[in-house]
Amino acid sequence: MSVFNIHHITKYEYDRAVKESVNEIKIYPFNSPAQHVLYHEINITGNPDVMVSTDYWGNRTGMFNLMPSHTGLVVESKLIVRNHQPEQDVKKNFGTFDQLHEEVRKDLLLIELSHSEKLQTQLHDEIKTIAKQIKISQAVVDVVENCNQFIFQNFQYVKGITTIETTVEEILEHRSGVCQDFAHVMLEILRCLHIPGRYVSGYICPNKNGMRGEGATHAWVEAWIPGYGWAGIDPTNNVWVSNRHVKLAVGRNFNDCSPVKGTFKGPAKQSLSVYVSVSYEDGQTFEEMSKVKMEKQAEDHTDPDPLESFAGQQ
Repeated sequence: MSVFNIHHITKYEYDRAVKESVNEIKIYPFNSPAQHVLYHEINITGNPDVMVSTDYWGNRTGMFNLMPSHTGLVVESKLIVRNHQPEQDVKKNFGTFDQLHEEVRKDLLLIELSHSEKLQTQLHDEIKTIAKQIKISQAVVDVVENCNQFIFQNFQYVKGITTIETTVEEILEHRSGVCQDFAHVMLEILRCLHIPGRYVSGYICPNKNGMRGEGATHAWVEAWIPGYGWAGIDPTNNVWVSNRHVKLAVGRNFNDCSPVKGTFKGPAKQSLSVYVSVSYEDGQTFEEMSKVKMEKQAEDHTDPDPLESFAGQQ
């Protein structure tokens, strides 16, 4: 059991005033018996009313509007969470692909999460080649673990070379990126094998061994293991998820889990910075401050455009 104090600030700055900002936040801990929220405070520029609901994937989601003109938007989350997730004993489960297919066919959500995106032919062939390489067992858990290890061993962890809009094709081409990139690649491989998988956003908290991405927003994967259910696995660190992973949201991909996303009116360019501080029980604190690369720059959102994701993960 571990207790973490997490401070997360998302800050947008605009080069001129904007207005009528409509936003969605998913910075609430996922509803789980393994996570107990001791304290949670959210502060937003202008102190708007936040309407909280549950989305299609089961995530607590906040919606708010900031109507007056403004040159900046800050969303701050102060969270104290007790994580008492037991060590996953998923390796004791030897459910086969036949069992998997039987479970999936009875559940529409699992069916949806077991099919790949529409990929270009060359990319699809590359994913199929990797999938064939890792499927050396009929035990689904072994194949999931092989996939996790393949990404860890064959992709380099490099910050700053990808954005939230980087495609799976681009990640496969340069074989490097950060946690959200590795999660997206792993999901495509699993779904190619018709193993349901979902993207997970959250935090990875400090431990004495050190892990990639600790003290920052993080992303990993949950795979459906027949006879067990959803099992979290982290390709960035080649580990099964432990009580140091604090889970915020799940979905088909990053867009379903973006911590903050929205749209506004005004011909402004914007910059985004994300600050995360994670304090461990012994008082040790990990901090991360990053400028997030965004390929899209909003120019004049005078039409009701769909919400766009802006907050990245490390």
